[in-house]
Order: sequence, then structure tokens, then C-alpha cells
Amino acid sequence: MKEETIKKAVRENYAKVASGSSCGCGSITNCCGQTDMAEEISTGIGYSEEDLANLPEGSNLGLGCGNPIAMASLKKGEVVLDLGSGAGIDCFLAAEKVGSEGKVIGVDMTHEMLEKARENVNKSQYKNIEFRLGEIENLPVADNTADIIISNCVINLVPDKDRVFAEAFRVLKPGGRIMVSDIVLLKELPETIQDNIPAYVGCISGAIIKDDYLNSNKSAGFKDVKIMDETVFPLNYIIGDETALIVKNKLNLSENQIKDVENSISSIKVYALKPY
Repeated sequence: MKEETIKKAVRENYAKVASGSSCGCGSITNCCGQTDMAEEISTGIGYSEEDLANLPEGSNLGLGCGNPIAMASLKKGEVVLDLGSGAGIDCFLAAEKVGSEGKVIGVDMTHEMLEKARENVNKSQYKNIEFRLGEIENLPVADNTADIIISNCVINLVPDKDRVFAEAFRVLKPGGRIMVSDIVLLKELPETIQDNIPAYVGCISGAIIKDDYLNSNKSAGFKDVKIMDETVFPLNYIIGDETALIVKNKLNLSENQIKDVENSISSIKVYALKPY
């Protein structure tokens, strides 16, 4: 698939997610716009009820594959950068932890999602959050800006992951760190899935082999790259019922092939450090 085709499909789908007319990676059919379902998904992937209790309405769309904040060890006064910030759930959680003396910057490439995030800021008490339009492989952020970079089930959607980690390295301060939740593969997927746009938008086709993901971090210059947590998820829990049905019913896969696909997908939390 061409990079332009992938980006267009991802942008269009998440524009629909922002408006509540579609679901995306990490969500299930009919969850978008339904608070109870989004909260059920979020608690299932690591958010506590306390985490979710004080979020602005509409900031949690149930789109993640983990909770990067839980292992980020955020400190007061830190600058946090969220890659693919969506409606802002992780930005709001981070803003609470870094306090008024800290700052949170969210970057997203979808206009509609950015508008939703900014509306959510206006509904909140937080004055230390800023959302910027941009692609995470070309960050609208100056060198040596952030103390920590977080991301939640987004990097797998970007064709050029090496560029994402190179940009992350650039904008981190020396001694800065990343803590990202993402989808990776334990082995290669069938070609019919690799070439399927709905499966790409659903966070499957764009995922890469776990070791390649870690090596992409290392190639960018990061040290101490390690997986802090890893979970294998059911297919329909990761990508949503609608996309799961496409994978199961329209790609002519046998039951054994479907089970093999499910066992090939993993959610990981990755930590890495930018040396001084």
C-alpha cells in the first residue's frame, strides 16, 4: 500500500471517530460516543476508575491498547509530549501529574480530533495543555523540548516508524525518555491482511515484528530500550468488531489462520532513554 493511501485512510477514519460515526484502533463497534463502553475498554487495558473519573466528557474514546501514563513516572514540572493525542485522554492524565508548573503537548494529524481535544480542554480546569496539528513523523516541536514522550496505539499506524523514533529522539531533552503503548507482531501476517486498509486502520496491518520495533528505537539513538509489559489480545478486542468481521469473513481465512493471526498480535509498553 502507498504511504499516501494509508495516511488518507487513517485520517478519514479518525475524523469519523472524532464525530462519533466510526470506531478505530482499540475500540469496538458502537463504543464511540458511548461513555460506559469506552470506560469498560479503558479499564480493560489498564486505566483505573480513578484515572477516568475526572476526565472531561468526550476525552476518552476507548481507542488505546494500554495505559502509558501508568509506567511513565511523571514528575511535577516536566514537559510531556503525546504522539497521536486523539481526544486527549492521556494528556489530561499527564497534566494532573506534572502540575501547573509542567506542560503537556499533544500532536495529532486529524483536524476533527484536534478540534475535539481543544473543546475538551475548554471544558476542563487545565491550563497546561496545548494541542498542535501535525504528523508524528514530522513533529511541530523544537529540538530538546520534552522530558518524556508518550503514545498510545498510534505509532503502528505510521508507515515510516524509523522516522517517528528519529523525531522523538530529536525533540527529547538529553536524559529524556519515552513510554509508549503499541501493537506489534510476534510473526508475519498473511499477505491478505497486510494489504487490507481496514486492517491497517484497525492497528493490525501497520504493526511490525516486535524485535524490529525495538531495533527502530535503538537505531534512532535510544538506550536502555526494554519492554515493561506485554499482553496478547483477542483479535476483535484490538481492532473492533467491524474490522474483525472483515478479517474473518472477507479475506477467506480458515479458522486456524484466524487463530494464528490472533496469536501473532501483542500489545507492549516500551521504555527507552535518550542519553546525555
